[in-house]
Amino acid sequence: MKKVIHRAEDRGIQNHGWLKAAHSFSFANYHDPAKVNFGLLRVLNDDVVAASMGFGTHGHDNMEIVTIPLKGALAHKDSLGSEGLIGPGEVQVMSAGKGIRHSEYNGSNSEEVNLLQIWVFPKDHNIDPRYDQKKFDLDNNRNGFNVLVSPTEEQNSMWINQDAFFSMGKFDASASETYTIKHPGNGAYIFLIEGKIDVEGEVLNKRDAIGISETGDININILEDSQILIIEVPMQ
Repeated sequence: MKKVIHRAEDRGIQNHGWLKAAHSFSFANYHDPAKVNFGLLRVLNDDVVAASMGFGTHGHDNMEIVTIPLKGALAHKDSLGSEGLIGPGEVQVMSAGKGIRHSEYNGSNSEEVNLLQIWVFPKDHNIDPRYDQKKFDLDNNRNGFNVLVSPTEEQNSMWINQDAFFSMGKFDASASETYTIKHPGNGAYIFLIEGKIDVEGEVLNKRDAIGISETGDININILEDSQILIIEVPMQ
Protein backbone atom coordinates (compact mmCIF):
# COMPACT_ATOMS: atom_id res chain seq x y z
CA MET A 1 0.00 0.00 0.00
CA LYS A 2 1.32 3.41 -1.02
CA LYS A 3 0.10 6.62 0.64
CA VAL A 4 0.43 10.33 -0.06
CA ILE A 5 -1.08 12.84 2.36
CA HIS A 6 -2.21 16.35 1.40
CA ARG A 7 -3.07 18.58 4.34
CA ALA A 8 -5.66 21.33 3.94
CA GLU A 9 -3.23 24.03 5.02
CA ASP A 10 -0.68 22.94 2.41
CA ARG A 11 -2.98 23.51 -0.55
CA GLY A 12 -2.27 26.33 -2.98
CA ILE A 13 -4.35 29.27 -1.74
CA GLN A 14 -5.36 31.98 -4.22
CA ASN A 15 -7.45 35.03 -3.30
CA HIS A 16 -8.72 36.97 -6.30
CA GLY A 17 -11.30 38.93 -4.32
CA TRP A 18 -14.34 37.53 -6.09
CA LEU A 19 -12.81 34.03 -5.99
CA LYS A 20 -11.06 32.29 -3.12
CA ALA A 21 -9.54 29.02 -4.29
CA ALA A 22 -7.68 26.19 -2.60
CA HIS A 23 -5.85 23.94 -5.07
CA SER A 24 -5.02 20.37 -4.07
CA PHE A 25 -2.89 20.10 -7.23
CA SER A 26 -0.88 22.54 -9.31
CA PHE A 27 -3.25 24.90 -11.11
CA ALA A 28 -3.00 28.33 -12.75
CA ASN A 29 -0.50 30.43 -10.77
CA TYR A 30 0.07 27.71 -8.17
CA HIS A 31 2.72 25.13 -9.03
CA ASP A 32 4.19 22.45 -6.81
CA PRO A 33 6.16 19.78 -8.73
CA ALA A 34 5.31 17.26 -6.00
CA LYS A 35 1.56 17.91 -6.40
CA VAL A 36 0.75 17.82 -10.11
CA ASN A 37 -1.66 14.89 -10.12
CA PHE A 38 -2.71 11.65 -8.44
CA GLY A 39 -2.81 9.09 -11.21
CA LEU A 40 -5.26 10.46 -13.80
CA LEU A 41 -6.78 12.90 -11.29
CA ARG A 42 -5.43 16.25 -12.42
CA VAL A 43 -7.37 18.98 -10.56
CA LEU A 44 -9.30 19.32 -7.31
CA ASN A 45 -10.18 22.94 -6.64
CA ASP A 46 -12.15 24.04 -3.57
CA ASP A 47 -13.64 27.34 -4.78
CA VAL A 48 -15.64 30.01 -2.97
CA VAL A 49 -17.25 32.47 -5.41
CA ALA A 50 -18.68 35.81 -4.29
CA ALA A 51 -22.33 36.71 -4.91
CA SER A 52 -23.18 37.37 -8.58
CA MET A 53 -19.61 36.62 -9.67
CA GLY A 54 -18.17 33.69 -11.60
CA PHE A 55 -16.17 32.25 -14.47
CA GLY A 56 -16.94 33.86 -17.82
CA THR A 57 -17.37 31.82 -20.99
CA HIS A 58 -14.26 29.77 -21.69
CA GLY A 59 -13.34 26.54 -23.45
CA HIS A 60 -12.13 23.06 -22.54
CA ASP A 61 -11.24 19.97 -24.54
CA ASN A 62 -10.34 16.37 -23.72
CA MET A 63 -10.98 16.56 -20.00
CA GLU A 64 -13.64 15.04 -17.75
CA ILE A 65 -14.91 17.79 -15.44
CA VAL A 66 -17.00 17.02 -12.36
CA THR A 67 -18.48 19.84 -10.28
CA ILE A 68 -19.91 19.29 -6.80
CA PRO A 69 -21.59 22.30 -5.11
CA LEU A 70 -21.30 22.25 -1.32
CA LYS A 71 -23.10 25.49 -0.53
CA GLY A 72 -25.18 27.94 -2.53
CA ALA A 73 -26.41 27.83 -6.12
CA LEU A 74 -24.21 27.59 -9.22
CA ALA A 75 -25.54 28.82 -12.58
CA HIS A 76 -24.32 26.91 -15.63
CA LYS A 77 -24.54 27.68 -19.34
CA ASP A 78 -22.70 25.96 -22.20
CA SER A 79 -22.33 25.72 -25.97
CA LEU A 80 -24.46 22.54 -26.05
CA GLY A 81 -27.48 24.56 -24.96
CA SER A 82 -27.48 23.30 -21.37
CA GLU A 83 -28.51 25.95 -18.85
CA GLY A 84 -29.65 25.87 -15.24
CA LEU A 85 -28.81 25.93 -11.53
CA ILE A 86 -27.16 23.24 -9.44
CA GLY A 87 -26.88 23.19 -5.65
CA PRO A 88 -25.84 20.98 -2.72
CA GLY A 89 -26.74 17.34 -3.29
CA GLU A 90 -26.36 17.73 -7.05
CA VAL A 91 -23.42 16.73 -9.23
CA GLN A 92 -22.49 18.06 -12.67
CA VAL A 93 -20.51 16.08 -15.25
CA MET A 94 -19.06 17.61 -18.40
CA SER A 95 -17.10 15.59 -20.95
CA ALA A 96 -15.24 18.30 -22.83
CA GLY A 97 -14.25 15.90 -25.63
CA LYS A 98 -13.41 17.63 -28.88
CA GLY A 99 -14.43 20.97 -27.42
CA ILE A 100 -17.01 22.75 -25.27
CA ARG A 101 -17.45 26.31 -24.04
CA HIS A 102 -19.22 27.15 -20.80
CA SER A 103 -19.66 29.66 -18.00
CA GLU A 104 -20.22 29.09 -14.28
CA TYR A 105 -21.63 31.84 -12.06
CA ASN A 106 -22.86 32.24 -8.54
CA GLY A 107 -26.63 32.15 -8.96
CA SER A 108 -27.22 34.25 -5.84
CA ASN A 109 -27.07 38.03 -5.47
CA SER A 110 -26.37 37.82 -1.74
CA GLU A 111 -24.66 34.55 -0.75
CA GLU A 112 -21.35 32.87 -1.60
CA VAL A 113 -21.24 29.59 -3.46
CA ASN A 114 -18.72 26.89 -2.47
CA LEU A 115 -17.95 24.18 -4.99
CA LEU A 116 -15.46 21.44 -5.76
CA GLN A 117 -14.26 21.37 -9.36
CA ILE A 118 -12.46 18.17 -10.32
CA TRP A 119 -10.68 17.27 -13.56
CA VAL A 120 -9.82 13.75 -14.68
CA PHE A 121 -7.90 12.90 -17.84
CA PRO A 122 -10.22 11.09 -20.33
CA LYS A 123 -10.01 7.51 -21.58
CA ASP A 124 -10.96 8.30 -25.17
CA HIS A 125 -10.01 11.55 -26.90
CA ASN A 126 -12.04 13.83 -29.16
CA ILE A 127 -15.41 12.33 -28.29
CA ASP A 128 -18.57 14.38 -28.72
CA PRO A 129 -18.89 16.77 -25.76
CA ARG A 130 -21.58 15.96 -23.22
CA TYR A 131 -23.25 17.55 -20.19
CA ASP A 132 -25.31 16.02 -17.39
CA GLN A 133 -26.42 16.82 -13.86
CA LYS A 134 -28.17 14.76 -11.22
CA LYS A 135 -29.40 15.08 -7.65
CA PHE A 136 -28.39 12.52 -5.00
CA ASP A 137 -29.83 11.96 -1.53
CA LEU A 138 -26.85 11.09 0.66
CA ASP A 139 -29.04 10.87 3.77
CA ASN A 140 -30.93 7.98 2.22
CA ASN A 141 -27.83 5.79 2.58
CA ARG A 142 -26.16 7.27 5.63
CA ASN A 143 -23.03 5.46 6.87
CA GLY A 144 -22.39 4.10 3.39
CA PHE A 145 -20.90 5.34 0.13
CA ASN A 146 -23.11 6.45 -2.76
CA VAL A 147 -21.65 6.04 -6.26
CA LEU A 148 -22.09 9.40 -7.99
CA VAL A 149 -20.05 8.86 -11.14
CA SER A 150 -18.80 5.66 -12.80
CA PRO A 151 -17.62 4.44 -16.23
CA THR A 152 -21.20 3.34 -17.00
CA GLU A 153 -24.63 4.45 -15.84
CA GLU A 154 -24.84 1.82 -13.13
CA GLN A 155 -26.30 2.01 -9.62
CA ASN A 156 -28.16 5.18 -10.57
CA SER A 157 -24.86 7.02 -11.16
CA MET A 158 -23.79 9.32 -13.97
CA TRP A 159 -21.09 8.14 -16.35
CA ILE A 160 -17.66 9.49 -17.10
CA ASN A 161 -15.27 8.85 -20.01
CA GLN A 162 -12.73 7.09 -17.80
CA ASP A 163 -12.44 3.98 -15.62
CA ALA A 164 -13.03 6.23 -12.62
CA PHE A 165 -15.55 6.28 -9.80
CA PHE A 166 -16.70 9.14 -7.57
CA SER A 167 -18.31 8.05 -4.30
CA MET A 168 -19.59 10.17 -1.43
CA GLY A 169 -21.10 9.46 1.95
CA LYS A 170 -22.20 11.03 5.19
CA PHE A 171 -21.13 9.12 8.29
CA ASP A 172 -21.87 9.23 12.00
CA ALA A 173 -19.10 9.29 14.60
CA SER A 174 -17.87 5.80 15.60
CA ALA A 175 -19.00 4.26 12.29
CA SER A 176 -16.52 2.34 10.16
CA GLU A 177 -16.41 1.49 6.46
CA THR A 178 -14.18 -0.44 4.10
CA TYR A 179 -13.83 0.97 0.61
CA THR A 180 -13.02 -1.67 -2.01
CA ILE A 181 -11.25 -0.60 -5.20
CA LYS A 182 -13.67 -1.17 -8.07
CA HIS A 183 -11.28 -1.38 -11.02
CA PRO A 184 -7.97 -3.31 -10.85
CA GLY A 185 -4.94 -1.04 -10.68
CA ASN A 186 -6.87 2.04 -9.61
CA GLY A 187 -5.96 4.20 -6.65
CA ALA A 188 -8.29 6.20 -4.40
CA TYR A 189 -7.97 9.87 -3.48
CA ILE A 190 -9.95 10.42 -0.28
CA PHE A 191 -10.96 14.04 0.34
CA LEU A 192 -12.57 14.86 3.69
CA ILE A 193 -15.21 17.53 3.12
CA GLU A 194 -16.25 17.76 6.78
CA GLY A 195 -15.36 15.99 10.01
CA LYS A 196 -12.51 13.81 11.23
CA ILE A 197 -11.58 10.30 10.16
CA ASP A 198 -8.82 7.70 10.39
CA VAL A 199 -7.76 6.14 7.08
CA GLU A 200 -5.38 3.21 7.44
CA GLY A 201 -3.82 4.77 10.57
CA GLU A 202 -3.66 8.33 9.19
CA VAL A 203 -5.91 10.93 10.84
CA LEU A 204 -7.55 13.42 8.48
CA ASN A 205 -9.31 16.64 9.45
CA LYS A 206 -11.61 18.88 7.39
CA ARG A 207 -10.32 19.34 3.80
CA ASP A 208 -7.34 17.01 4.33
CA ALA A 209 -6.82 14.30 1.71
CA ILE A 210 -4.96 11.04 1.29
CA GLY A 211 -4.14 9.19 -1.90
CA ILE A 212 -3.84 5.42 -1.58
CA SER A 213 -2.73 2.97 -4.26
CA GLU A 214 -1.44 -0.59 -4.63
CA THR A 215 -4.16 -2.08 -2.44
CA GLY A 216 -7.62 -3.57 -2.81
CA ASP A 217 -9.34 -2.47 0.41
CA ILE A 218 -9.11 0.75 2.41
CA ASN A 219 -10.30 0.84 6.02
CA ILE A 220 -11.89 4.04 7.30
CA ASN A 221 -12.89 4.79 10.91
CA ILE A 222 -15.13 7.78 11.55
CA LEU A 223 -13.93 9.86 14.51
CA GLU A 224 -16.50 12.67 14.17
CA ASP A 225 -19.60 13.12 12.01
CA SER A 226 -18.10 13.36 8.53
CA GLN A 227 -18.75 13.80 4.83
CA ILE A 228 -16.26 11.98 2.60
CA LEU A 229 -15.54 12.11 -1.13
CA ILE A 230 -13.56 9.28 -2.74
CA ILE A 231 -12.21 9.73 -6.26
CA GLU A 232 -11.01 6.39 -7.64
CA VAL A 233 -8.86 6.73 -10.76
CA PRO A 234 -6.42 4.72 -12.89
CA MET A 235 -2.87 5.39 -11.74
CA GLN A 236 -1.49 5.56 -15.29
